[in-house]
Parts: sequence; structure tokens; C-alpha cells
Amino acid sequence: MTVVALFDIDGTLLRAHGAGARSIGAALETVFGTRGPADHRFDGKTDPQIVRELMTRAGIPDDEISAGMAAVLARYTELLAGELANAATVELLPGVPALLDAVERDDALVLGLLTGNIAEGAALKLRAVGLEPSRFVIGAFGSDHHERPGLPPVALARAQATIDPSIDGARLVIIGDTPNDLTCGRSIGARAIGVETGRYGADELLPHDPVAVFADLRDTTRVLDALRGAPLHERGVRHATAPATMQPGTAA
Repeated sequence: MTVVALFDIDGTLLRAHGAGARSIGAALETVFGTRGPADHRFDGKTDPQIVRELMTRAGIPDDEISAGMAAVLARYTELLAGELANAATVELLPGVPALLDAVERDDALVLGLLTGNIAEGAALKLRAVGLEPSRFVIGAFGSDHHERPGLPPVALARAQATIDPSIDGARLVIIGDTPNDLTCGRSIGARAIGVETGRYGADELLPHDPVAVFADLRDTTRVLDALRGAPLHERGVRHATAPATMQPGTAA
């Protein structure tokens, strides 16, 4: 039975150390004349959602936000490319290359993405850490839907069109570092795996009923078992492959 492994990007596959936040802020200032409030949380959201929330808090009318959205995202992509040109800006997280290779080798698994990044931004971030975007067979992005719960149905439809029309939501597994990653697929029955390489610890991820929570993605065998649906002694148990690397700050 084919299982589609849908990886989040920021805080799960890589850490961009605020490159996305800085780029969105500068793009907003260009288009709307303000970056919005500095205390706004980006993690677990889509890029268009972040733009709308920031500008709503800044007092920009909704119709003006909609009219300027395309210009903001286009400018954001340009600025992000410049940010990521600095090799020190972006960091591939532990265990990721080996895990992605193992997923690709497994005939029962399909490699995919489910991320709040718009597709262009996702590709820039992945290439910055040496990951080719085309290896991800299925993808759902912030450019497909402005809210995260809208992305799993997109991924499911693409899996049905690309892999097997009989695939249902229970054969999708979302791997992410935020509560929103773990809950966004509930409407289609998708499973989820948490990882502590973002700003959330196991105590904040486990209440959202993931199959498991890992400190990081270094234990390839155990993560593969979780993806395949093998019993892990207890649903939602935290599997500490290494000391958790908790990082404050934005995920983007």
C-alpha cells in the first residue's frame, strides 16, 4: 500500500534563520509602506496568510491587501533569492538527506512536500541546501491555498491524479514541526509525525495526536517505521533520537 510522505520545509527539512521573514517584511514595505507588527508569528502558516495577517494588523483594508498580494509575493521571491545566496543563511537539518534518500528507495513510499511556502519560495529554499525540488513527486504549497488546512486536500488530489486514483487521506502522512502541521490534514484523515527541530517541543506537539514525535530526523529506521504505519509501542510517544534542538525565532 502506497504511503505519501509530505514534508514541511521550515523547521523540518531546513532552517533559514529568518530569511523568509526578512524578505516578506521588505516586500511588504515596498508595496504597502509598512512591515506590520514585529511580534507576529510566522510558523505553521502559509506565505499569503502571513501577508494578510500582517497587513490586517497594520490597518490595511482587505481589498487593498488582495489587490497587492501578487506584487508582494513576486517581490518576496526576488528578495528571498538574494537572502539565500549567502550560504550561511540556510541550514539543512540533521538526518534529512539520509531520510529523503530512504523514502525514495522504498517502493511503498512516495516523497512529497506540504508547506506554507509559495512554490517559488519552496524551490529556492530547497536548492539553497542542495535538495532538488523535482525529487518531491507530490507537492502542496502556500500558492495553492491561503490557509494550511486547505493544502492536504490539494496534495490528496494530486496523489490521486499522479499515483493512484484509489489513494485516500489515510495514506498521507504529514511530517512537520508545528501544531498546525499536525492538525491540518484531519479533514481528510491524514496521519502526522512531529519533529522538535522547530520552536515546539514534544509537550506542545503530542496533544495534537501525531503518530510519533521525534527529536530530529536522524533515526531513519524509526521514522520510516512511523511512515509505514508500523506499531511504535504507543501512539503519540516521543522518540528521542538525539537531544532536541529547540530554536527560538521565526520558522521562515
